[in-house]
Amino acid sequence: MPIEESIRDRIMRRFDESPGQRRVVELMLERGFSVNSEGRVVSGDIEIPYTQIADEAGVDRRVVDSTTSTILDDEELEAIFRNIESIPSLKNVAPVLGLSVLTIRVDDASSTGVVSTLTSVIADHGVSIRQAVTDDPYFTDEPRFTVITSGDVPGELVEDLAAVEFVEEVEVS
Repeated sequence: MPIEESIRDRIMRRFDESPGQRRVVELMLERGFSVNSEGRVVSGDIEIPYTQIADEAGVDRRVVDSTTSTILDDEELEAIFRNIESIPSLKNVAPVLGLSVLTIRVDDASSTGVVSTLTSVIADHGVSIRQAVTDDPYFTDEPRFTVITSGDVPGELVEDLAAVEFVEEVEVS
């Protein structure tokens, strides 16, 4: 059975000839930035200056312009980048709020039941989930399941999560 090509791979293949544009697209996917109908990089209705995108991606601002043009000239890329959105994450602010962060890596993030199994193990320990974010395995090379919990995470919970057959790694911070 052939391995299904991920959406991320299909997107990145369009930029094989331009390493600079690839870096811009990787940044846009990582941050959930969109491209509006005028070819501007945006987050919601807030326009992100090309110079800031370029500095972060390590390219010239003209590379950002050519990247957005390439996106708008391709029907599939336009459909993706006109509609992608970012979501707020509590991951970096969790310690300030007295919350814990569980980061879980599994062997096949696209398999059925991953989220329900992991959240059931967490619930079985009486730990309240404040936020759960899964990286899409078709957009990310190494998808993670990030869970923000109330209070401290008991060691037994980490052990039980690590014992789940498809879990490869559990980090607590």
